[in-house]
Amino acid sequence: MKLFSKYRIPVTPEEKKQRKKEWLLLASSGLILGISFPPFPFPFTLLIFIGLIPYLYVLNNRTGLASISRATFIFGFVFSLVTVYWVGSWQSEADSFLMIAGVALLFALPCVLMIPSTLLFLTRKIFPKINAIWLFPLYWVTAEYLLTLTDFKFPWVTLGNGLTKFIAFIQAAEIIGEFGFSLVVGFINVFLLFAFINFKKDKKKFYRNLSFGILLFIIFLTYGLIRKSEFKVSNEKIRVGLIQPDLNPWKKWDVSNINTLLNQYLDLSNEAIQKGAKVLVWPETALPAYIFGGSYQTIVNRIHQFCDTNNVFLFTGMPDIRFYFDKEKMPDDAKFNKQGDYYYATYNSIMLITPGTYEIQKYGKTQLVPMGEKVPFVEQLKFLGDIFKWGVGITGWNVGKDTTVFHLSINGDDSLKISGLICYESIFPEFVSTFAKQGAEMIVVVTNDSWYGKSSGPYQHKDFAVLRAIENRKSVVRCANGGISCVINAKGETEVESELFTKDVIVWDVPVQNSETFYSENPKIVSTLCSVFSLWIFGINILAWLKKKLKL
Repeated sequence: MKLFSKYRIPVTPEEKKQRKKEWLLLASSGLILGISFPPFPFPFTLLIFIGLIPYLYVLNNRTGLASISRATFIFGFVFSLVTVYWVGSWQSEADSFLMIAGVALLFALPCVLMIPSTLLFLTRKIFPKINAIWLFPLYWVTAEYLLTLTDFKFPWVTLGNGLTKFIAFIQAAEIIGEFGFSLVVGFINVFLLFAFINFKKDKKKFYRNLSFGILLFIIFLTYGLIRKSEFKVSNEKIRVGLIQPDLNPWKKWDVSNINTLLNQYLDLSNEAIQKGAKVLVWPETALPAYIFGGSYQTIVNRIHQFCDTNNVFLFTGMPDIRFYFDKEKMPDDAKFNKQGDYYYATYNSIMLITPGTYEIQKYGKTQLVPMGEKVPFVEQLKFLGDIFKWGVGITGWNVGKDTTVFHLSINGDDSLKISGLICYESIFPEFVSTFAKQGAEMIVVVTNDSWYGKSSGPYQHKDFAVLRAIENRKSVVRCANGGISCVINAKGETEVESELFTKDVIVWDVPVQNSETFYSENPKIVSTLCSVFSLWIFGINILAWLKKKLKL
């Protein structure tokens, strides 16, 4: 230790006191922002409008990039710890790689948050006369958008998602979407920050900033209250049965149990049919085998016979395997089986079983969970696939190629259009909007949140779906293995829901919504504008650096 002590910069007692004060502010900011997110109830949601203030106050007083980055990491780590601590599962049966991924995420998210703080630093270099904090919300949204890209995508704790308990406020999501509300929350925090800074120094600036912050809040709340009261939920409805079997997600993957599992699903489905269900929904990977791959014909026949006998549609999550003997027709990421001398691809899929036909409509999941369902960049670094494997054997899914909209002929020529999302996909706002643009009249999410126990994860996942309903003005139907299964109408109101870890059957008349929204037609406006501006700031700095190096 003596070796390094001579390199330390001396710190005065006053500086130590100030440093501790700032650390407390940063940790408090992360905590306040974190508890504004679900599962904390509505009154806590309002904390999101002040949660960034202590953090921004510290940034406003720091100048060096290293100092700014340290502050961001402290704030980001506490925020991540409060909101996404559950990702590692931390149950006795949890896989070690899942736990490792959970720990890695707690350190990765704060690093991502260094993107907006670094852009703040770069802005100060080229525009020293402007207080760059005013532009911080733009940079924050850029970081949120970047979290929807690459194999490491995880756009879970966006500021917009933190508002999902405040339904009256977020009705304008039909125009600006989730990222738009992240921007609104960011600017309200900035206005209130400068109101606080000027409270004693400049009363005029204090009242001006406070007024703008409150005005911005009132504008969106007023729009939301009016729109929520005026918007009409469709009277056209379809009776849907949600089957929640509450199976142990770790033990379910024993393929010897398939007949037993199918009997449980059919028994619960019979309950739904007796209550008038026309469409049944089973959760993600309902049966843990490639039953439509050719080796389980008896199981396949039983399912088709059940749908034919009861004249009911079955919308189910199901593993899918596809074989390719022609190289020209196979996908780029197909795998090769040496023993059988053929190529194949496996998908975490949704399948629609239609009564009266053996033709099956399919959709393969395209947004795969990093580490959980797909090893990041495994196509480029194939050896990673041999290293990282879950105990339940689901890290090798291929990426789906199409955004399928399912067609159900309910009454003769009348066709109901449903988009199917699998679990994690429902947190990608721009991705979900593509289904609405293709004419989907209802959004169905099949999921299995049982991996994470009674943690914040299942509650957050359910509440974030509220934004998908409002953004696209479609009913969202969630069917989960162990909960939370629910029906959310186009206003974002939850009409019915199940309890976590209960066996349940929900039968509900779900509104079929044909309405279109500005957001579903133009989902990229906010994210694109923020990203372009951020790229411009970065580009100017690069040019300035090159000019200095080349002495132009």
